[in-house]
Amino acid sequence: MSALTAEVKNAQSPVARWLRSTFPHHHDVQADYREAAGVARVLPSPAVALGTQGAAIDWWMRFLVDPAPSVGLAAAGLRARRVPCRRAGLELLHHLGAIDDEGRAVQQIHPARFADRSDEWWARVSYALALLVELYRSPRIDGSRLLRLGAGSGAGDLLALANADEVADLIAMRDLAVERLLPALPSGPVVTGTTFDGSADLNADADLIVGGVLVDFKASQGGRPRADGSRAAKLAREELDQLLGYVLLDYSDRFTLDTVAVYAARFGHYTAWPLSELCARMAGHPVDLAALRQDFAEVVRTELSGHRRPPMATVVASER
Repeated sequence: MSALTAEVKNAQSPVARWLRSTFPHHHDVQADYREAAGVARVLPSPAVALGTQGAAIDWWMRFLVDPAPSVGLAAAGLRARRVPCRRAGLELLHHLGAIDDEGRAVQQIHPARFADRSDEWWARVSYALALLVELYRSPRIDGSRLLRLGAGSGAGDLLALANADEVADLIAMRDLAVERLLPALPSGPVVTGTTFDGSADLNADADLIVGGVLVDFKASQGGRPRADGSRAAKLAREELDQLLGYVLLDYSDRFTLDTVAVYAARFGHYTAWPLSELCARMAGHPVDLAALRQDFAEVVRTELSGHRRPPMATVVASER
């Protein structure tokens, strides 16, 4: 099954084409966001692996806001591939309480149990979970640090894979999130790693939903460095499409979303848009969200399926 994140990046995808034709007006939204976010406050060193780092800070922010987050995706990574680090991964998940003493998956963990652990421990756990999820999500793992581990490696070896610069960078982003993100969030039920009705049609899971607000975490450095080395915030078209896609995949309105938001972890900037206002602004007119969800479901189930299906001539040729 394809993923929402991949489809919105592909301009030829029926999903991207439909979103961009339905919501064509994005430049003003991007400009307002860039101006409000200012410059990056936490920039990584060259020793930081940016992709894994972004996933790692996502984990740590989930631990900050969710009293019982699921680490099921990390467990799925260990099931998805036969890798020598399996023992180390299972040992870590057991230590976190995601696997019981009988080896059964519990998946949800309780961060409050580890309140006495050091910042470095939290950073390394978050990084290790990000690596394990890559086993599930990445098509290739040739360069993964997990391949440095052998069959006899343990949880300590897994936690050691994050380098000192990555640990310091994660702690700095965590400190900024405590200062800027947590006070901005509304009260209400918290769900992290959220899937939707439409996730069965198009793989998608949102970072956070709290009190009717869907929040997407971003750890990008922003645009290109300026002459003084600073970087301005950047909100790409596909990132806006991803936000809208999450909302539209909630076919039955199970989460009764009324607001979408982005938290830029390196900028310490939280931006929230009332959903009806953002949709009307990007569409150029008021919209019927329930009708749009039906239309989007048709695109995903019919047009995307046909787009992914190989031409009949190719299928016949391959069977000869």
